[in-house]
Amino acid sequence: MTDPIYKTDALIAEDIEAYLDQHQNKSMLRFITCGSVDDGKSTLIGRLLYDSKMIFEDQLAALENDSKRVGTQGQEIDFALLVDGLAAEREQGITIDVAYRFFATEKRKFIVADCPGHEQYTRNMVTGASTADCAVILTDARKGVLVQTKRHSFLCHQLGIKNLVLAVNKMDLIGYDQAKFDAIVADYRAFAESIGIEDFTVIPISGLAGDNITTRSDHTPWYDGPVLIDHLETMEVNNTASQAKPFRMPVQWVNRPNLDFRGFSGLIATGAVKPGDELRSLPSGKTSKVKSIVTMDGELDRAVAGQSVTITLEDEIDCSRGDVLATADAPPEVADQFESTLVWMDDEPLVAGRGYWLKLGSQMVSATVAEPKYEIDVNNPSGSGSHLASQRLHLNQIGVCEITTDRRVVFEPYADNRALGGYILIDKITNRTVAAGMLHFSLRRSQNVHWQPTDITREHHAGMKNQTPRVLWFTGLSGSGKSTIANEVEKKLALMNRHTFLLDGDNVRHGLNKDLGFTESDRIENIRRIGEVAKLMTDAGLIVLTAFISPFRADRQLVRDMITGGEFIEIHVDTPLEVAEARDVKGLYKKAREGKLKNFTGIDSPYEAPEDPEIRVNTVDMSPEEAADFIIGKILPLK
Repeated sequence: MTDPIYKTDALIAEDIEAYLDQHQNKSMLRFITCGSVDDGKSTLIGRLLYDSKMIFEDQLAALENDSKRVGTQGQEIDFALLVDGLAAEREQGITIDVAYRFFATEKRKFIVADCPGHEQYTRNMVTGASTADCAVILTDARKGVLVQTKRHSFLCHQLGIKNLVLAVNKMDLIGYDQAKFDAIVADYRAFAESIGIEDFTVIPISGLAGDNITTRSDHTPWYDGPVLIDHLETMEVNNTASQAKPFRMPVQWVNRPNLDFRGFSGLIATGAVKPGDELRSLPSGKTSKVKSIVTMDGELDRAVAGQSVTITLEDEIDCSRGDVLATADAPPEVADQFESTLVWMDDEPLVAGRGYWLKLGSQMVSATVAEPKYEIDVNNPSGSGSHLASQRLHLNQIGVCEITTDRRVVFEPYADNRALGGYILIDKITNRTVAAGMLHFSLRRSQNVHWQPTDITREHHAGMKNQTPRVLWFTGLSGSGKSTIANEVEKKLALMNRHTFLLDGDNVRHGLNKDLGFTESDRIENIRRIGEVAKLMTDAGLIVLTAFISPFRADRQLVRDMITGGEFIEIHVDTPLEVAEARDVKGLYKKAREGKLKNFTGIDSPYEAPEDPEIRVNTVDMSPEEAADFIIGKILPLK
């Protein structure tokens, strides 16, 4: 017998380094589990974690104790408890939030999102699916294809997940019956084809017993396909497919540590790049060649999708955060009007015409959403009535809408590029994420309408009038005194030889906005139009005074965003409701109290008072003349 060979410390260190290097360079797969309630999603993930030896001894001991405490139907371990971390979930036996878990095998690393099955948590499921490469859709073998199975399959398809696995779970509870399995597959295949899903993989499993999860089951000799973990280890991930597409990199940061270095940092979304390649910066359209590709580990000869790099160019071109570097001869589109699928994720419904922040990659712009073309019936997406008429979207509803942004953005259809086609909408007042969207295409009219440059600038217009343009935006309840005070301010400005124009709410509704009523969406459109007119008037160098109730903060913010910085001055005519109603010069409050006038602000429609206006006046303590003098004093000097 030969003597055993003992490795030196140096050799052991080399083995460890080689192992760590191998682990670090493994590909990463992000996948989700979804389906109806109690289809066994959490149990499946728990089984994967357990079988891949990703549980520490203390976690295993705690899991065994918890399993005994909650009761586990005869098995020693309740695998679902590894994932259902929220106390509310353990008490109810359901998954509420999206639970993310990490595990690895010898071939690949995984991040799995366990998504809730209840319909009211659709937004959580969309969150988990938005970054996934694969979806494992579970269905209970005893129940077959349910409404929620179809719902989640449709959402995964809409979100661009190409790798779909139908995992028919709990096969042990139907005695591993092949006929029942085949019937479920046929039912699902008919549905999948009806919504455009071209391919999917079917695996009969039991998360509880471990059948066909990590090892082939003796209970399903009639099944000759892959076991789940083998399929997950070998499927192509998005980064691999993305490398074959044209180069795209949203610029997240302009890296300029000194005057001798200017680089553009970001995560490569698609394609590959190397020094010498000609790139185009969008939306400016300027081109240059790649000088170098810089990382923390040094310069690269080539970079591909999924890598974060800093690119330096041979020329100084117009490029900043939010722009996109792309292959010069195959650039993405630039537009400001789109058709989009929108998933509404907020408790407050979508209001057509209201302004939101739209975040697309590193681009942030102001956007408005038109009234939905239709709502998608996700419970019956393949039926004849799958398109429903709708004026707004509520929590968890999905619709197809037209989106307009305040400036052109760089994009590609979501089906081709998630990074440049997927976006979120953010409420401008609360900063809540209210929706997630997928861009389909730009509207033809956005490509046919171009901004025509003129030689006489807004600065020249203002200089001719010897004044700085302003928008004095008077807001307050009906009867608060807005129009009276605005009129006094304009008279005083006229005596100072200032060039002004007063836009009054009632007067504008006789012409420009005579087609609008007083519903919430009409009020929003009324203010949007006034904002556009006020912007044009400031471009002409005028001081514009507007007297409108403008009851919603978000809509006043929309106008503020239109106007050049510092030129919008919000003036709150702060008159209590009881005082305004007591005046009731036009008799409107009386009609509203009698129910003869609907959607009247302060009675059956809310007024959202400004939280931090530039100027506040109280007409209880001030006469209109005094209020006007106070405002004039605040806005001077005007040059």
